[in-house]
Parts: sequence; C-alpha cells; structure tokens
Amino acid sequence: MIIIGLMSGTSLDGLDIAACKFWKENEAWKYEIKCAETIPYTENEIKSLQHAFHLNGADLIALHHQYGDLIGLEVKKFCEIHDIRPDYIASHGHTIFHQPHKGFTFQLGHGANIAARSGIITICDFRTSDVAYGGQGAPLVPVGDELLFAEYDYCLNLGGISNISFQEHGKRKAFDIGVCNMALNELAKEVNLAYDKDGLIAKSGMIEKDLLNHCLEAAQKSHLNQHSLGYEWYNTVIKPILNASSSVTANKLRTYCEFIALQISSNILKNKKVLVTGGGTKNKFLIDCIQQKCNSKLIIPDNQLIDFKEALIFAFLGMLRVGNQANALRSVTGALNDSKGGCIYLP
Repeated sequence: MIIIGLMSGTSLDGLDIAACKFWKENEAWKYEIKCAETIPYTENEIKSLQHAFHLNGADLIALHHQYGDLIGLEVKKFCEIHDIRPDYIASHGHTIFHQPHKGFTFQLGHGANIAARSGIITICDFRTSDVAYGGQGAPLVPVGDELLFAEYDYCLNLGGISNISFQEHGKRKAFDIGVCNMALNELAKEVNLAYDKDGLIAKSGMIEKDLLNHCLEAAQKSHLNQHSLGYEWYNTVIKPILNASSSVTANKLRTYCEFIALQISSNILKNKKVLVTGGGTKNKFLIDCIQQKCNSKLIIPDNQLIDFKEALIFAFLGMLRVGNQANALRSVTGALNDSKGGCIYLP
C-alpha cells in the first residue's frame, strides 16, 4: 500500500509531501519513503494561512475549500513528476484553531477538494473524533512513534511546537512541551530573516535572566507538558513576553533557545536514546543547547526523516484508518476511548 502523507506545520515553511510504503515483517511494521519534497508557500499563501485565525466564518470556509484545491493540485503534480500511483492521500491539514477544552479543533484544507483535484481517495480531519471523546486531539504522531520507531526511548519533534513521546508502564505517553520554531522564526523576522540559520544569531547573544524567568513562569502557570498547544498559546502567552522585552534580537534568541533546552531536558531521563526530528533539528546551536542540558544521547537521522517524519506518520495513520484500526490513543490524548480518526472522501 502506497499512501501520500501531507503535513503543513505551524512554522509555515511549506507543504510536506511524502509518498510512503508500509508492510509487515515478523509482526513489526516497516516503512519506506519512496519520494518526498516540500512545496514552499508563496508570500500570499503564507499571509493567508497566518491571517486565517482572524477571518470571519464565511471567509474561513472559503479558504478551507481553496486550500484544499491547492493541496490537491500540488499532489497531482507531485504524482506526475515522480510517476507514482498512490492508493490514498492522508492529509493533516493546516491547524487554524485548536481549543479542545472548548470541544473543537480545526485543520484547514477540505478533503473533498483534495480528492476532486487529485483524483485520489483522501483521508483527512484526523483529530476531531478524539476531541469528541473528550481528548486533546493531539498529539497523534505517537501512534507512529510506537509502531515504527520502537527502538528509541524518546521521539522528540522540534517543529513550530516541540513535542515528545515515550513508553511508560507499557503505554504510550506524549505531550507538547512548548513553542519552539514558531517563536524563533518570529524573532528572526526582527532582523529581516525568515529564520536563524544554524542558530548563529542566537549563538552570538547572551542570556537575559529576567526574560528567561518570565518564560519559565508562564510555562509553569500554564501547566505545560500536560496538554496540547496551538497558535493561541503562543499568541496570548509567549509572544507578549517576547514583545515586551527591550533586549536586542540576538539576546532574545539566545534566551529562548535556553528556555527550549530547559523545558525539553526536564522531560528526558538520563542515559536514553532520543530520536530528534523536525525543522529545529537543523538549528545546530539549539541542538547544542539541548544536548548540554540533557544527559541522554540525541540521535539525528538523515535529512529525509528529519524533514518528513510527520508526513510519514500521517500516511501511516491513514493506513490504520483504512484498516479500521485505532490511530489515536487515549493514553496520549486523555480521551475516553481510543479512536479511528479520519474522514474519507472519494474522488
């Protein structure tokens, strides 16, 4: 079975497309990423996704369908270029609202439009079933971590938001740790850069103790590591703290890297194997900061897995959905039941 996994993260670097093959050997799941690429967003597309949070209902629904068209056409082009004929598309969508405490989550990119434009059966809307059962609707990646990457003690993702998963007492546990690239990239914009390449600007800065303490206090008050986070938490909690600081950008970046490293290291036991993926893995200084605080071995895989692990796993979640198997774990999300999330649209 070949499934195309699609992921659009909060860092807005583009649409990740990965054509993945899955099979079993000795009762263990195996995978191959046959081909993958990231389709960068245009400036207008970035602005549309950034401002979607503030749209009225009618305009948001219109964008929901327009973005579905965009995804479907990009997948169709991808399949033609790579000469592949996938069985399914599994699309995460682009998260606009994530407020499970209010009973809802919303990922942009309508599955009907994706299926219509691509001509491929599409699975999407993976999170809402879990939220309906009282869960956080996130994180969902730990299902794939457990079944595809069992040789690691921890799977750490450094995306727009950092998250971690691991086995504890025979059950998979996972949670969002805190805002990661979302904040670092916003700070880089202060010096007209899309991101801080290799963390060089952060490396040149100094830790501002007051700013660091404000971030740590905000995280403690919000009881992080016990629920899932969205753009709302960054916008209402972290962003105001960073904006209120009069420090130069280099110092803010250095301080925030320290904050990320402290948050992550506090959740990892000593002498463990930690698989690290996500865009933040390419921030060499951030990785150094985490490694200095963490007494476990950070394992950085090849670039393909770094860039496309989440797309790979959503392809896997789509395969589980087609097979009528649970793809959201109550031990992770806090839901009443495990669930089989995903709406299926036929072309």
